[in-house]
Amino acid sequence: MSDRVLAYGGGWLDRAGALRADPEWVSARLTDPTAVVLPLWRDRCLVSAAQAPVRLTGADAAGALAAADETVLLGLEDGTPVFAVDLSERAEADAVALTGAAGTADVRALVGRLRPAEAAVQAYARGLLHWHRQQRYCGSCGAATRPRDGGHVRACAAPRCGRLIFARIEPAVIVLVEAPGSPDRCLLARHAGAPEGAYSTLAGFVEVGESLEDAVRREMAEEAGVSVAGLAYQGSQAWPFPAGLMVGFRATAATEEVRVDGVELLEARWFTRDELRERVAAGRPLGRVDSIDHQLLGDWLAAAD
Repeated sequence: MSDRVLAYGGGWLDRAGALRADPEWVSARLTDPTAVVLPLWRDRCLVSAAQAPVRLTGADAAGALAAADETVLLGLEDGTPVFAVDLSERAEADAVALTGAAGTADVRALVGRLRPAEAAVQAYARGLLHWHRQQRYCGSCGAATRPRDGGHVRACAAPRCGRLIFARIEPAVIVLVEAPGSPDRCLLARHAGAPEGAYSTLAGFVEVGESLEDAVRREMAEEAGVSVAGLAYQGSQAWPFPAGLMVGFRATAATEEVRVDGVELLEARWFTRDELRERVAAGRPLGRVDSIDHQLLGDWLAAAD
């Protein structure tokens, strides 16, 4: 699965990491008449009547840049600068009117309409603009922060501090656990808050001082009481909602014993492939269609018993 492009991956932009630290270069890109601007409002894309994300150019792009609460350089598309602007301080209707859009939509609701790379760029814009709204003040001294490097860094404005703040991601592991014996079975769990009969793979955030493999073993033991005998990396997925990176594994349990924690997981059980096929036939999806857990389950279901 590692060679497969998952949703929110495969973005085509040159992020111009070696150039965006030059403020004069960024300023020149802002005034480029060919520049493309992607407007967002409170983490939502501005969309056309056909539910396509709005891409502004020319005078429309210049108007959005002038009205933006925050502007970030996403990168270059065949040499053309691509920016994202945040219009969150405006009323939704005003943001829609300003951009000539028909409305707003969550990028996760648009995935089926977009090519993977298009969804990747929209999610990238969403994640970066969300980060800016959360980092307006320095965590060390409390002074205001200011954007720099095309919006990829924020700097504390206090002369005695000057701390640089970089956008961070929050890695999480997501695991398809297989039973140790025959027949082939995988472990799915019902999470707290999930409706009766809604099962999914197990997942959890990586903690400070952990490797990804350590996180898999800890999470499986803490949440489901499962001891992992072996594991293998399957692939990763950008998940900027707001700042995740999902890292997929397939693991083999040492025993069939399962003891859920009763807090994050309410129940867990082993499923055969036939049982999963019956769930699919009954209209139960294999996780979110845009999530790596869908691929983990789909790949396992497609394998021969």
